[in-house]
Amino acid sequence: MTDADLAAPTCLARPLPGELDTPVCAAARGADGRPLHAAALKFFWGPMDCGKSTMALQMNYNHARQGRRGLVTTRIDRSLGPRVTTRIGLAHDAIEVTDDLDLRALVRGRWAEGERVDYLICDEASFYSVAHVEQMAELVDHDDVDVFAFGLATDFRSCFFPAAQRLFELADEVARIQVEVLCWCGREGLLNARVVGGRVVREGEQVVIGDTVPDAQVRYQVLCRRHHRAGDLGPRP
Repeated sequence: MTDADLAAPTCLARPLPGELDTPVCAAARGADGRPLHAAALKFFWGPMDCGKSTMALQMNYNHARQGRRGLVTTRIDRSLGPRVTTRIGLAHDAIEVTDDLDLRALVRGRWAEGERVDYLICDEASFYSVAHVEQMAELVDHDDVDVFAFGLATDFRSCFFPAAQRLFELADEVARIQVEVLCWCGREGLLNARVVGGRVVREGEQVVIGDTVPDAQVRYQVLCRRHHRAGDLGPRP
């Protein structure tokens, strides 16, 4: 054996699920050219109107532009269809996440059909189930698939959505989206108030579809903590 042989790294086969402690050569690469076991679960959160869906579509564009292939998923988008839509007019077809959809089976099924899937874009992730979040983590850890989740942290009562809480607990990286949303008073908007009949409501189902337009039967308004607690929607037009 030569000195060169001794210095050369030894590449081992990609480990099976449950064998994640097996060392892998630094030069080992996946089908998309990235190092194996570099995948991560990332959660980007913020209140309504901060640009979560816009960032999700930008993330998808950036990765696809470099030759990576991904799937875009959503749940209860404002369009009420299998699409990611934004308030600035951008949109993208998506896979609707239902209670019985298994994200692992979705990805592995595409692989079985010969399709490459390097990452998932999961918009409106706060409306997913906790089981879906566990599936995201498994795709990252066992299958080396990047998962980028985007969603609210808290509901109209300022309580965590269960899926958002689990993402805070499991994600490799949690980042608040930096686009500033303002309360009517000029302070930073932190919380999403549900408005019915012109009044802030504190009771009801955790998820009720609405928008931010003033004439909606059920609408949401971003408020600072002070005015969310007070139920103060500001001067009426």
